[in-house]
Amino acid sequence: MEATTGAVHYQKLQLWEPGTESEEEGEEEEEIAEPLVLSLRRLQNTPRNEVGGLPGAWARLLACLLLLAVSSSLALRQLHSRNSPKGNLGSVAPPATRHSHQPGVYHHSAIISPAATCSRLGQELLVAGGNVVDAGVGAALCLSVVHPHATGLGATFWGLFYNSSLGNSTALTAGPTQILAPGLGLPTALPALHLLHAHFGRLPWPHLLDKPVMLAEKGFEVDAPLANALAVQGTKGLCPLFCDTNGTPLGLGARATNPNLAAVLRSAALASSPDLVGNALLNLLVRDLGLELPSAQPMPSLEPALQLLLPQGVLFTTPGPSAGPELLELLESNLHSRTPSSASCPSLLQTAETSVSSALATVDSNGSMLLLISSINSSFGSGHLSPSTGVLLSNLEASSAPSAWACPLILRGNLDDTEADMLGLVASGIPRGAKAMTCTLLNYLATPQIQQHPQHQAQQRPTESPGVCGQGALLEAVVHAEHAHVSSVPSGCCPFQGY
Repeated sequence: MEATTGAVHYQKLQLWEPGTESEEEGEEEEEIAEPLVLSLRRLQNTPRNEVGGLPGAWARLLACLLLLAVSSSLALRQLHSRNSPKGNLGSVAPPATRHSHQPGVYHHSAIISPAATCSRLGQELLVAGGNVVDAGVGAALCLSVVHPHATGLGATFWGLFYNSSLGNSTALTAGPTQILAPGLGLPTALPALHLLHAHFGRLPWPHLLDKPVMLAEKGFEVDAPLANALAVQGTKGLCPLFCDTNGTPLGLGARATNPNLAAVLRSAALASSPDLVGNALLNLLVRDLGLELPSAQPMPSLEPALQLLLPQGVLFTTPGPSAGPELLELLESNLHSRTPSSASCPSLLQTAETSVSSALATVDSNGSMLLLISSINSSFGSGHLSPSTGVLLSNLEASSAPSAWACPLILRGNLDDTEADMLGLVASGIPRGAKAMTCTLLNYLATPQIQQHPQHQAQQRPTESPGVCGQGALLEAVVHAEHAHVSSVPSGCCPFQGY
């Protein structure tokens, strides 16, 4: 598979005329392949500018046609690689760059998530010609395999997508919580992710599921967040998938497989609509539980994002029943009050022993951005592992409070400036994210503009102990100076990739 790095640019070819060359044109001629440069010089030094008896004008015209043919061939190859992704994603490598950046800063696009494996998958999808939606949805499907303590196919998803081409923002909404049985929430992850991809993705839907299927079938290494969650949770309801042969929880570096989940994901790759992809899983789950299909099955939806106009630009967030409306109320009530100190914001993240939600962010240098957050309500959700699907169901209840953990936000700078900076924030692992998000945004707005740049923030942000990473994290995505930036607070808690 060939990597794609951007659109093809075409330039008008001009016929050479004696006496009209400039120094700049001479420098451009040197960039042409060596044999072609020599050939053109011979054309100019031949008496009467003739080669083989042809007038000089005809020779110059033939040279221009040759250059046009070569340019067209290269353009067709690039467009073919973009529109026809092939091969194994694992073989895709980012194109080489001629200059280096600070960690988390990339020229084209970037992704940050709680798992290194899933961040790498997002990068591979971006290099393969995918957009931020492809990368985010693919990484979310990957997390459903490798982080079952925080997310999964039994989770509820919220999302916020800013489309730089159209200049608008769309919210992925979960809707009111429904249950299969007391203590078992209705799974909506697959319909939500399929819906988002169907409207905004670029790569084929099955392409996004290839690696998650492989991870579930052939196995993945237990990373630190999952190992810590297993140590706290114990093995009740989780064996044999997440237990050693002696019945103890899998530890860091152990290998886990989930073949039944691989089969579910492989079947989902064939679904042509959000309804079908959700119903296939639901039929298996109700058979496992000995239940009847729910009469009412509310589906995830795409809605215009909530907006708040600020002097610095416009703020977007998700509508209810997420915590988006609460976030806007907190911002409006605090904008004219004393700005909270920067030291108080990280403390708002350290409120949970293990993650109860999972978040990721992906962004490109053009300004498109996707923030996704999901939850199964508590560590390992209900603890009920469906035997035939390998899916852990959430313990979300229909009477539960609004999704207080879901309030992603995007701040778009001056709407009249097409190159204005953008900021995206999404928090994971905390029961109430609105306060942490409000605190962080207010500090951002109160910071002098030069200090808002990610390079400056990275130099000033302290490196926290990795031991606190499992208690909560705030992911940041920034577009500045035609570069994509991603980071986390505490720093180093969430692996990032890009190119």
